Amino acid sequence: MQLEHLKDLVVEVLNDMKARDISVMDVRGKTAVTDYMIVASGTSDRHVKAIAETVAYKAKEAGEAPLGTEGVQEGEWALVDLNGVVVHLMLPKVRDFYSLERLWSAPTLVSHPAASASA
Repeated sequence: MQLEHLKDLVVEVLNDMKARDISVMDVRGKTAVTDYMIVASGTSDRHVKAIAETVAYKAKEAGEAPLGTEGVQEGEWALVDLNGVVVHLMLPKVRDFYSLERLWSAPTLVSHPAASASA
């Protein structure tokens, strides 16, 4: 699967799952770990967990099995590593604390302040 298609698939799943504040950062040239980091918020630990599981499932279904996942059981911060796309899903308080967008200072390609009004 092409990297751009994978990125678009993840954003589509996030929107379908009513993730909030979706940000896509192009980090090529800033890290060798991945090309895109996608950060989104869930409304509860169960929501974060469900989003992470669905992203992993849909990526695998499309032929891109995750290299790994972290934090899915806890649900405050889950990570889905799709190699060229790393997805961070967090509760808003955790996201505010770590402020990954500011940390990476990457231009935001897609920003949906309120991807959905409610979950």
